Amino acid sequence: MAFNDTDFYSKPNALAPHYRHFRVDERLLLTGHSHQAWPDRARQAQLEAFDDAALWVDKKWSRAFEKADRVKRGIAERLGDDPQNAAQTYALAANTHDLLIRFLSALDLKTRPRLVTTDGEFHTIRRQLARLEESGIEVHRESSADPSTLAERLADAVDDRTAAVLVSTVLYGTGRIVPGLERVAEATQQHGAELLMDTYHSLNAVPLDLPSTGLDGAFAVGGGYKYLQLGEGNCFLRVPPDRIFRPVVTGWFAEFDALSSAPGQGVAYGPRATAFGGATYDPTSHYRGAAVLDFFDDLQLTPELLRRVSQHQVARLAAGFDALDADPSKIRRPEVNLEQIGAFLTLDSPEAQHLHDALRERGVATDFRGRHLRFGPAPYLCDQQLDDAMACLGEVLGS
Repeated sequence: MAFNDTDFYSKPNALAPHYRHFRVDERLLLTGHSHQAWPDRARQAQLEAFDDAALWVDKKWSRAFEKADRVKRGIAERLGDDPQNAAQTYALAANTHDLLIRFLSALDLKTRPRLVTTDGEFHTIRRQLARLEESGIEVHRESSADPSTLAERLADAVDDRTAAVLVSTVLYGTGRIVPGLERVAEATQQHGAELLMDTYHSLNAVPLDLPSTGLDGAFAVGGGYKYLQLGEGNCFLRVPPDRIFRPVVTGWFAEFDALSSAPGQGVAYGPRATAFGGATYDPTSHYRGAAVLDFFDDLQLTPELLRRVSQHQVARLAAGFDALDADPSKIRRPEVNLEQIGAFLTLDSPEAQHLHDALRERGVATDFRGRHLRFGPAPYLCDQQLDDAMACLGEVLGS
């Protein structure tokens, strides 16, 4: 099945019938940048996971690993990697923090006790690096206020004491795209450091081809909780090619491909991404993830199509806000081209929390981060729903 772009804009939205359990046609769910609805096929997959466990008991794991491999292939396709090599390129975990810890434990922080990052990272990176800083690791933070120069400033901050640079491809607070990260990749390669990109707010929303943009040698973390609609438990770490890593934080899955190693040779690791393997987990999330990825493929919901839909929706929200002619001292839209932001609209207001709460009372789901009130559309919402949400914001501001 293939859609025209306009199928997403009219009422009823052509995708909405596939999300019956989430009632997306009845609700103004503008938190798509944080948690998108799951298609109905996800529910069937969760039941399949139960049925496989009941039928196969401990023999279910071959089926579970097939689902995990499907998730890896789907992520590889969306980041420009060869899906046939996805098992060697991607490690999976329930959340990005688990993967961040394994990544950090693979760095030589004794001889390179310095990390470079930004002040605009999500809590996963922000909090962990702050705690490492308390323990003596030097953390250099660049301001994320001007994303247009951020990559250049990060590159300039890399030196021979730097173990890694950690930066988002799309800043989670403002939605701003960070351009030019290939400059950071060049700087880290020159100084023998690593580059870890947080792709959570770009995956499946802003097309990103790592090998063709000079980023093949970079690590990447992300997950399917947001724009892939995979729900919880579907996070990944991309491991660059032609490298050997031995993370200190390691699970027994990391030796699946190394069990033939001679005893007495130290802790054995599998190659590339398998070296970052974890341990026993609940495979239900991968059943759900595999089913939703199949759903996206069946309906030809490509990142390129979803980007066009997203840009239309964000522009519609922006135009609706501009028409309110709101007092800029109360709320304003930052002056930035829509092509420079990801898949949600951020409005700046000292009363962001109050506005969020008042919108929620009127049935409009948004969220906020400090002064940032965020509206995140999704492809199953029609234009009328976006207009209704902005009309509710006008009512709140008027009251």
